Amino acid sequence: MTKPTQTLLEQIPDGLVVTRKKLMFLGIDRPSIDYFLRSGKLTVVHRGVYRRPGPPLKWEHLVYSVRQLGYVVHVGSRSALDLSGFAHYLPYGGTQQIHLYCKTKLPNWLSTLNEKVQIVPHKFKLVPDLPVTAITDRPFGHWDWPIPYASAELALLELINEITDEASFTMADKYFESATTLRPKLLNELLSSSIKIQANRLFLWFAKRHNLPCFESLNLSDINLGKGKRMIVRGGALDKEFHITVPKGMANGTQPDFF
Repeated sequence: MTKPTQTLLEQIPDGLVVTRKKLMFLGIDRPSIDYFLRSGKLTVVHRGVYRRPGPPLKWEHLVYSVRQLGYVVHVGSRSALDLSGFAHYLPYGGTQQIHLYCKTKLPNWLSTLNEKVQIVPHKFKLVPDLPVTAITDRPFGHWDWPIPYASAELALLELINEITDEASFTMADKYFESATTLRPKLLNELLSSSIKIQANRLFLWFAKRHNLPCFESLNLSDINLGKGKRMIVRGGALDKEFHITVPKGMANGTQPDFF
């Protein structure tokens, strides 16, 4: 058991979540895994998923763990904004939501391991190739594990890309009130690469509505705004510049809804 034990200790820090498949990839066979479970060197957290005993399980442990399993994932949208000081809303019922973005489907067990946190997975399709500066790593825990967070610029795009009604529109508006230090260079890179017309139009609408300093530096001709009118808020008013429906209470330069 000496070699597998040493491999386990070297490859799996305390608190890391790991799958049976990953353990076997590291050269730890089934009998050794069973031995580690019996001896308490591993604990079961889900079928086929284990953890070395360590500190209480936090969502950051889960994010780092799935990254070590090969998933390219980052904390985005509201979560990235709230954890960067943009918070406007308190968690409902004491449950914190963590929005994770990944180009591939995240494992189902990720959402079952911490009852105090609701992991909300999203398929990332906004920008084919992210600029390096769109993601920032922040150290977590004793080992300084890098946890990737979306920049405010990317997080806002992720947030507005999922607006579906007046409530989510109003929530996004609150975040834009605080978005006074956005970087024009990064925004131009993101918006010129974004394939989501709704997000592109909405970003420009919000930026202009709040008179954000970055707006005047945006290269509008490089942004794909598509064609035609887009209904985002049913029963809203049509903005004549960006051809999207917005809540009537926020309307400015609009005309009655055409739907």
